[in-house]
Amino acid sequence: MRLDKFLKVSRLIKRRTLAKEVCDQGRITINGQVAKAGSAVKAGDELVVRFGQKLVTVRIDDVREMVRKDEAAMMYTIISEAPVS
Repeated sequence: MRLDKFLKVSRLIKRRTLAKEVCDQGRITINGQVAKAGSAVKAGDELVVRFGQKLVTVRIDDVREMVRKDEAAMMYTIISEAPVS
């Protein structure tokens, strides 16, 4: 699945266009590599997302095309949240 679509489906980022912009700015890494919006993600990958002044590290547990709102949080596990230094 594309990274921008995963971010939207999992509700880490609300809109796919916003997810694409964040990717294009280089604010997301997959397993330590800077990721583009079209980068493929799979279960087991580790994402680091920079939201403003906060770094959020997430492990992908499940990849699904469609998911209900109450099940979206089960697609990933938040490993850590830290302020940007």
